[in-house]
Amino acid sequence: MAVELYNDGRHVCLAFYDLVDEEADHAVQCNQFLIVDGDHGALIDPGGNMTYNGLLMGMQRYFPSRNLDYILASHADPDIIASLNKWMVTTRCRVLISKLWARFLPHFTTGRDYSDRIIGIPDEGMVVPLGESRIKAVPAHFMHSEGNFQFYDPVAKILFTGDMGASLIDHDVALKPVTNFDEHIPFMIGFHRRYMISNKICRFWVNMVRQLDVEMIVPQHGARFEGKVMVNRFLDWIENLQCGVDIMTQDNYRAP
Repeated sequence: MAVELYNDGRHVCLAFYDLVDEEADHAVQCNQFLIVDGDHGALIDPGGNMTYNGLLMGMQRYFPSRNLDYILASHADPDIIASLNKWMVTTRCRVLISKLWARFLPHFTTGRDYSDRIIGIPDEGMVVPLGESRIKAVPAHFMHSEGNFQFYDPVAKILFTGDMGASLIDHDVALKPVTNFDEHIPFMIGFHRRYMISNKICRFWVNMVRQLDVEMIVPQHGARFEGKVMVNRFLDWIENLQCGVDIMTQDNYRAP
């Protein structure tokens, strides 16, 4: 079931929260996103083989998959883009991912040369035209991937943040926005302490995001943060979190 995050009649942002089987507790819950502007569309982090069929069917109501312009990949993890080969075969879309990962993507395919359809995003990011709108690929390096990008939609004022803001919860909880930030912290803190590299990088990211007009932060795992108040609660929290190399010690580096 698609959740409409934004819809003004021409520009639509959709989230799919339930494409990973709720009985498959061996697999992490993950979200997929579709942005449609007129006759143009982009998928953000479409996922792996577990999500492909459901996403393909679910998006048809809003946009014919054969007309897909882009796949926008935050990084190269399997829950982000392991279904790549199927999208390359069934559509003529181009794939945008950090230039650091562009030559790794063929390992998700049968080996056919798709180099003319894979675009490496430079470290500083880029603007991606989509119909009459523009999607901004903004730097999010080392959160948690060396080459990592998030995607900002200025029309909807939504920042799709990949793993930043992720929470480890079931999909029936994930499809609803966070309403009590303090109660939500236990579902985020373990993930962020391990997967985000350092407080320094988190602060760099927060400073960047505060310069954008963000009404909604939408992670690739778990629930979203809606409204300026909740967005700022998250920014204040992650800005002060010690994580990654901040909390590692020599004891973490001893041979068993």
